[in-house]
Amino acid sequence: MASVAEVKAAVDAALQQVTDGQQAIQAAREKIGEAQQSLAAALDGSGNEAVGAAHAQLSQADQSLEECLGATLAAIEQAQQYTANL
Repeated sequence: MASVAEVKAAVDAALQQVTDGQQAIQAAREKIGEAQQSLAAALDGSGNEAVGAAHAQLSQADQSLEECLGATLAAIEQAQQYTANL
């Protein structure tokens, strides 16, 4: 059976991985934002339905990533609460 210190160390290592993942998610959100701007500039004035659909899908992707960040923050809080109670 692992000691309390070992459990806390393992949780801290996992939380670092989550933090790394959060940074990757944020980078992805930034790239999606850049893509939306590039797409808007390239297709300025186009009334094509596909253009609107592409913008909507990129917005949905950004929203999903934002929700993902929220979920990881909640997971971190729960893990920290757990280790605080050890």
